[in-house]
Amino acid sequence: MTTIETHDPFFVAITAPEFRRDQISDLAAGRCAAIRVADFLPSKTCSDILNALMCADFEYYGTERVYPPVMRFGVGVSDYRKDGKIMPDYWDALRRHQDSWSTIGLDFDPLELCRETLGKHWPGVVAIGRNEGRELGGGVAREPNQGFVVHFDDAQREFSGSLLDAHIVAQFAFNLYLSVPEQGGETVVWRHRWRPADEKFRFPGSYGYTDAVVGDAEHFVLKPKAGEALLFDPRNFHAVRPSVGSRRIALGFSVGLSDRGDLYTWG
Repeated sequence: MTTIETHDPFFVAITAPEFRRDQISDLAAGRCAAIRVADFLPSKTCSDILNALMCADFEYYGTERVYPPVMRFGVGVSDYRKDGKIMPDYWDALRRHQDSWSTIGLDFDPLELCRETLGKHWPGVVAIGRNEGRELGGGVAREPNQGFVVHFDDAQREFSGSLLDAHIVAQFAFNLYLSVPEQGGETVVWRHRWRPADEKFRFPGSYGYTDAVVGDAEHFVLKPKAGEALLFDPRNFHAVRPSVGSRRIALGFSVGLSDRGDLYTWG
């Protein structure tokens, strides 16, 4: 169930059977704020991915920056950012984890399958993004059972110059929910984008902010369902509420729309 509290007719989450070209274009243009697709992959495929991940060795994001703790399987480039640049040891960590994905017992690449399904109706290229010619990580599995605090994601602000070789004009976040809790685990999205004055609300050394940063901004609440995919604009401040009961596990990656009309992903 989706609870929406909003007055902006464009600040809405729409539901669709697939990710269509016109809907992704609407998201880029700001004519909607999120797209939900139920049964994004067959239920057996989702079960196979989840069962494989249950045997995987999840690690924590750096707790100095990400608190409450969040577990992940795979490498996120944000953990290897310093002074707006990718740290050299990111590439070594990426190679190690690419090998780890091949050990969890799947005979297919779940992140590649998500990219292909997401881009099924997109006329341009859909591929993993590159930095100085080197392919970035394709995505991660995340388990934020204690939630994510209020934050935003914007590679243009987080990385000096450009994270991707392609020129990105819009950014999205993709999630495929594999396991969801009985209570909690909702994604909350606010109609608020970063302003310099917001920094007074940032937790010291953290990626996130106190709830006061969004004030009384319009927002909507999305309760995830297993097998559902979500594509939204993460430049809007957002958060994930703590889970109660089952684990909340999702595959995820960032998506950039280039000025040539191509979609590039990264973890």
